[in-house]
Amino acid sequence: MAEAKHDAGAFDIRNIIGLLLTIYGVILTLMGLFADPETEKTGGTNANLYAGIALLVVGLGFIAWARLRPIKVPEHVEPVADDPTRPAPKKRPRSGH
Repeated sequence: MAEAKHDAGAFDIRNIIGLLLTIYGVILTLMGLFADPETEKTGGTNANLYAGIALLVVGLGFIAWARLRPIKVPEHVEPVADDPTRPAPKKRPRSGH
């Protein structure tokens, strides 16, 4: 019997990173188009516009990557009884109570 799996969906870190980069990209692109470009500070280029476009491309790339190759999460994962590669939990010092 095949193990049931579902997509990570909104909890996929690529969606979160892509959304944040896209939001910042939209803000910077709008600032580059409609605000004072202040080109004397950047050597004649509109830094907000170019950075905003780059962030839009990268952010939308992350979102496309998550949609095209979703991470499959198993429905049920057995707890690990003894795994020598996992460090043991730290013991808390007992209080004097």
